[in-house]
Amino acid sequence: MTASVEQRVDRIKEIVCDILELEHDEVTDTGLFKEDYGADSLLSIEILSSLEKEFGVVIDQAEMSRMVNMEGVVEVVTEAIDRK
Repeated sequence: MTASVEQRVDRIKEIVCDILELEHDEVTDTGLFKEDYGADSLLSIEILSSLEKEFGVVIDQAEMSRMVNMEGVVEVVTEAIDRK
């Protein structure tokens, strides 16, 4: 992973942890936001909105179905940045 990709992943995780009110080390790449961390749809929308604002991208709400864990969120954000 290049430094910029690593920084992006760290920033994404920071945003997710802030919104879910979790410690950085509590959130794994494959832990499910809803099932493992108790996130609801409102928090998912807040994550989506914060990521759009942070990275200056537009993420289609249909992508939320993929944004169920850190792995999915990083993929969606990376694709949105690549489309910019």
